[in-house]
Parts: sequence; C-alpha cells; structure tokens
Amino acid sequence: MLDIKFVRENPDAVKENIKKKFQDSKLPLVDEVIALDAELRAAQTEADELRANRNKVSKEIGALMGQGKKDEAEAAKKRVTEFADRLAALEVKENELSEKLTQKMMVIPNIIDDSVPIGKDDSENVELERFGEPVVPDFEVPYHTDIMEKLNGIDLDSARKVAGNGFYYLMGDIARLHSAVISYARDFMINRGFTYCVPPFMIRSGVVTGVMSFAEMDAMMYKIEGEDLYLIGTSEHSMIGKYIDTIVKENTLPHTLTSYSPCFRKEKGAHGLEERGVYRIHQFEKQEMIVVCKPEDSMDWFHKLWRNTVDLFRTMDIPVRTIECCSGDLADLKVKSYDVEAWSPRQKKYFEVGSCSNLGDAQARRLKIRVNGEGGKKYFAHTLNNTVVAPPRMLIAFLENNLCEDGSVKIPEVLRPYMGGIEKISPKAE
Repeated sequence: MLDIKFVRENPDAVKENIKKKFQDSKLPLVDEVIALDAELRAAQTEADELRANRNKVSKEIGALMGQGKKDEAEAAKKRVTEFADRLAALEVKENELSEKLTQKMMVIPNIIDDSVPIGKDDSENVELERFGEPVVPDFEVPYHTDIMEKLNGIDLDSARKVAGNGFYYLMGDIARLHSAVISYARDFMINRGFTYCVPPFMIRSGVVTGVMSFAEMDAMMYKIEGEDLYLIGTSEHSMIGKYIDTIVKENTLPHTLTSYSPCFRKEKGAHGLEERGVYRIHQFEKQEMIVVCKPEDSMDWFHKLWRNTVDLFRTMDIPVRTIECCSGDLADLKVKSYDVEAWSPRQKKYFEVGSCSNLGDAQARRLKIRVNGEGGKKYFAHTLNNTVVAPPRMLIAFLENNLCEDGSVKIPEVLRPYMGGIEKISPKAE
C-alpha cells in the first residue's frame, strides 16, 4: 500500500505506474482516493475545531455559573451538546471514509523499481544470466512421475482416492530424498547466517491482507470454515506476520530468517501437460528466506537472496538461470522480482523453481512494521522473501538432471549425509 501523501502529491506518477503494469482499469482509483482523502481531512479538521470549541465552552460554563449567569450557562451547555452530537456524526463519517480509502488504496499497485522491464505478462520476462551448462543426455528422460514410479517413490492413485487431484504420496527413497533436500536447504541457509524458524501454518485475515493483494488471496488461500484463519500458501506469510504492529530497533536490522513450512494453495485454473504430476499441486513443503531491513539496504539484500537459491542448486549440479519479471508479471505489492528456473533435460527448457521478491515498504505499511531510527524517528521497514527450495517441484529438476541411463538416480555429495551415505537410488526389482 502506498503512502496517501505520496499519491496526493504525485498522482501522475501513480497513474503512470498503473499504466506500466497494464492495469488501466485501476486509473480512476487515483482520483477517487484523492477525493476521499480530501473529504476525510476536511472531516478531521472540522472535528478538531469542534473539540477545541467544546473544550473552550465547557470551561466557560463553570465561570458563568459562578457569576450567576444561569441562562448563559444553560445556553453554553446546549452548545456543548450540539458539539458532541456533531462530533459523533463526524466520527462515524471519518470511520466510513477511512475504511473506503484504505480499501481503494490497497488495490493500487506499489511503485515498481525503475530497472523493471516493461511488459504485459510473463512472456515478456527477461533472461538475465545462466549458471551451469544445460545437458541433454543421449537416452530418453521419462516424465518425472514415471521416474518416481520406477523407483517405487510415488502413489498418485491412492492420493486421488484420499484427497483428490493435486495431492500425492511420496514413498521410500523418494520421500527420503524429499526430506533430505529440505534438511540440506535448512542447513545451507543457517550456514549463511540466517536464523531457522518453524512458524504457524495458519494465519488470521488481518495478516493475509497485510502480506498479499486481494487477487492473490482469492486465487491462493484456503479458508478455515467458521474461524478467522487461513492455511498459509508460503511461510513468508506468517514470518512477515510475526512483525505485525511492532517497532523494530534500527540497530538490530537486518533480520534474516529461514523458515520451513508445509504450503497449501488452491492453484485455480487449468494446467497444461507439464503441470501434471507434482509440478503444480495443492500441498507441498518449502524452505523460505525472509529479510526485514532498512530501505537503503533492500536492493543489496534482494541480490543476495536470489543468489542463495542459485548457489544451492549449483551445489547439486543442477543448471539454473535467473529471469527478471516484467512490470505486467509483478504482483501488486512487489517492487522488483526475479524467478530462478532450473533446467529440464526432458523438456529441453527451464522451469520455475523459486521466486525472489522485494516488496519495499508495502507489507510493512499494511502491517504497521516500523523501525525506531536515529533520534527516535520512525519509518517503515522493507521486507523481502525468496524460495530456498520447494520440493517436490524441485525434485523434478533433481531427478531429471541426475538420472542415469539404467534408471538409477545419482545422489550429489552434499546430499549423501542426509541420505544415509548412499550414492544413488536404484529401481526396485520387479
């Protein structure tokens, strides 16, 4: 959410930003919030004047009574009552205007960074850099669920009976590999100075609307019926929510956290062939990284965060690339975002395995996360997040890039301590 003062003083810049995001239907919101703001400030000014007059007249009543001016005192009392009635009406009006203003402000997108490429959708995202040499083996690479099934590592049929489409049972060595990757990612981030955390897996609506846009919320979140609770779509939600309505000491920044959680997502919409299996699912686990920092440090942290994911994948010999999201592909709260994509030897292309985002002060403003700066000056923190690793999607890249012609899967050296020392997973005898 933007600062209303910024919108008031820079309406053309806000409108131009909306155009860059190809959301022209939101352009009228700028004039609407400016009008609401003016009306709200006028009501607040009138209320302040009424309070001052009420206090002044209230003080006069005692003096008038002491001077025996009973009629004048009664008239003054009547005026105080009139002030109170008008104030009550104004307070109702202020609350209504404030609520309307906030609702509209929360729909206006955040100001994107000047470096963000302009484009309508993800087809216009920009490749920045590749890491590692993409390899296509001489033998055919099966679909990822076929690889898992030959290793007795997945049961989709039973999962459909139990929970429906979009769920899975991971079994045996594949389930162990899944846990090994999560554990390795946890230790990888701890070794980079991040504090490990396991957060709540459900959050209240006030946190949901603080960390994401209404459109994202509708598309992603599962609501717990009868309670003010939602299942998290990523641990970023509850990790940023941890700071709701707090004042952070400036000398403690940055706060760097890495968190584990299961994630639950509706994943609305139809999906293509490559999104069957375990690519796009309703339930998965993820290791996340979160940073709360000073505004002047957020871009430095942004570049550190996406690089962490690249480095993690490269330790497992998986080629990756970074893609910058164009303006039309940025969620409304984001200032800048990179996707990390892993190489798929089967598809002979890259696919997304992580997303790094700088949200500026958008989440902090919504959740009232402030920093107590020098001289007691308060300002909003900046928040960032990035995927460390999110199996089982990451397992697709892992299995395809470490598959051998005989159907076995090599275990990179960094994962072997988490896999009991084994060097490969082999198909089970029929």
